[in-house]
Amino acid sequence: MHTFWIRWFIIVLVGLSLPSYANELLEMKVINQDTGRALQTYPYHGKTYIAGQPEQRYAIRLTNRTQNRILAIVSVDGINAISGETASPKQAGYVLSPYQQMEVAGWRKSDNEIAQFYFTSLPDSYAARTDRPDNVGIIGVAVYREKEPLPPPPMINNQYDGNQPSRHDSQESNRGHMGETSAGRMAAVPSAAAPMKQAERLGTGHGERQYDPVTTTTFRRASDQPAEIVALRYDSTEHLIQMGVIRRPKHPPEPQAFPNQYVPDPPRR
Repeated sequence: MHTFWIRWFIIVLVGLSLPSYANELLEMKVINQDTGRALQTYPYHGKTYIAGQPEQRYAIRLTNRTQNRILAIVSVDGINAISGETASPKQAGYVLSPYQQMEVAGWRKSDNEIAQFYFTSLPDSYAARTDRPDNVGIIGVAVYREKEPLPPPPMINNQYDGNQPSRHDSQESNRGHMGETSAGRMAAVPSAAAPMKQAERLGTGHGERQYDPVTTTTFRRASDQPAEIVALRYDSTEHLIQMGVIRRPKHPPEPQAFPNQYVPDPPRR
């Protein structure tokens, strides 16, 4: 059995043109908590990156793109954002209602609190501080579809009175119904020209506590393996420039005291 959490509000989607990483089932954006804006994404060699700044608080905004409930297992730096375990798709996550949007803003500490996500130096990251630094720099979500409930068993009329099912038939019907509902409890929501020294990598820290209540619900996975996995990599701007993910910014031409030899005609009115 797995215990999951649900949040009983839907965040209004703002700015549909903001950069995002979208798949068939789930759309994911990383939000700067200080500005409320999504961080720009940079595609590079088949992967997608974002640039973070040290001490910047962030949230992972998830949007269910389907008309059915989905289960989202959130991994930050290779660690499950709910349980703190080394992440696996089999673990706890959040359930999103049809077309629901929610934000995962921190490591879950209880049903009522989280510890805020923020970008920080690699040694200060939660993963490094818990001796698990190998997967720092990636945010991932494993997405599951929900298993459709079985149709109720047919009611067989008793051949003796023509109206009520026999005692044996009633017991079989009840047994089938219990088999349908006896599933494990699943998740729910709630200067560029100068030479540069080697940039420091970023990780995600374990920040201040924040009130963020959730409760539990039941979710039956439609399959053993995720229907899709959404992944987004992050690092400092300086490091991404050194990697070639972000192009080195070009300096504008310096002002010239004598940019032209002769006086040109003014534009016509």
